[in-house]
Amino acid sequence: MAAMTTPAWVPRKRRGAEFFLTVLAVTIGITAYAAVGLGVEGTIPGDTYKLGFALIVVAIATHLIVRRVAPYADPVLVPLVIALNGLGLAMIYRLDLGRQQVNPDRQAFANGQLVWTAIGIAAFAAILILVRDHRRLQTLTYTFGAVAILLLILPLMPGIGRTINGARIWINLGPFSFQPGEAAKVCLAIFFAGYLVVKRDALALAGRRIAGIDLPRGRDLGPILAGWLISVGILVFQRDLGSSLLFFGLFVVMLYVATERAGWLVVGGVLFALGAYFGYLAFGHVRVRFDAWLDPFGDPDRNGQIINGLFGLAHGGVLGQGWGLGSPQLTPFSFSDFIAASMGEELGLAGLMAILMIYGLIVERGLRIALTCRDAFGKLLAAGLAFSFALQVFVVIGGVTRLIPLTGLTTPFMAQGGSSIVMNWVIIGLLLRISDQTRRPAPEISTFEHDEETQVVKR
Repeated sequence: MAAMTTPAWVPRKRRGAEFFLTVLAVTIGITAYAAVGLGVEGTIPGDTYKLGFALIVVAIATHLIVRRVAPYADPVLVPLVIALNGLGLAMIYRLDLGRQQVNPDRQAFANGQLVWTAIGIAAFAAILILVRDHRRLQTLTYTFGAVAILLLILPLMPGIGRTINGARIWINLGPFSFQPGEAAKVCLAIFFAGYLVVKRDALALAGRRIAGIDLPRGRDLGPILAGWLISVGILVFQRDLGSSLLFFGLFVVMLYVATERAGWLVVGGVLFALGAYFGYLAFGHVRVRFDAWLDPFGDPDRNGQIINGLFGLAHGGVLGQGWGLGSPQLTPFSFSDFIAASMGEELGLAGLMAILMIYGLIVERGLRIALTCRDAFGKLLAAGLAFSFALQVFVVIGGVTRLIPLTGLTTPFMAQGGSSIVMNWVIIGLLLRISDQTRRPAPEISTFEHDEETQVVKR
């Protein structure tokens, strides 16, 4: 009997690099918090050590969880997210100080944001501990689809549904409010990935060729029409332009990734244009946002938010006014919808571009995980989660800078909002789980030859 062992390349875990980057990310957050106190009040806040201690505990706990349950996971994602979280906390604290200088009774959001960050990290840890193999999620494809539909319906139910700024996307659960659409985004990504893995061969079949692009067959248009109708339903019943765009864009891109057919992008673009035109004609709030996008200065009283945001960005210039030295609190919802404009005013174009670079690195790591994943479901899920993150950042920053109309989505990990923080940490947890499964070394394979028979045994 002869034995031959197939050598396997063992990737480095890179947890040491992750720890170093995490320390750097925490330092950025604490320094920003101290700089806010110096800029606004002329002294370092007395509770800086408390925030620093809390951030250090949270960062170390997150690092230890990853080291324990996902040792081969991507080493860059967690530090990037902690850096964004720290910058967001510092800016929300700065806005609290500015608003309370005018009215001392105004509600402060920084402490609540820190609590929601801790809850998000707890959800992140739960994902890594409970989901030991992302492929098991594929067995619950239609369950996640049903849960997503239920979550989208919840805000429409009387008694718990809540309308804010014209959009009915919130529910009240006792003293807390939650945005189910954030959780529905994750459930839909899992559902789309599981569905398209099974149906991609049929959906990839080419139909008529027009202008060099193979369009899908008419009989295969059912799924994308269903996704389009759901998105239009969100626009009609919930008055939420941002979520409608996000969900439909997520499905179209995942459909393109699964089939590699550009024709689906063409069909999706046509359906999106029809839905946008329908929304413009049918709903006054959509027309208001389009008019504010095209000519915000035509009605300064109605478009004061976008005008103040633009003036804030202009006031920031290239290098910014400095932490605590601008006036971002003058912009309505500067702590949530317009926190990017607040960052641009105090940190300038250079600081805002650095923040966008961090977002770009998160998306790049997510797409890298999708490219290296060995199973089709994991590839689609990682690509979908990364794209949903990228699309949300593009829509938010594009709306603030008047590249596209405002949509009302939140800036991930930075804007004030508990449901957004928690579910974005869940997305990072899923990406790390897929990354750990992908980078984990394959079992060693030994081949034994005996009496002209070959047996393959996995140790």
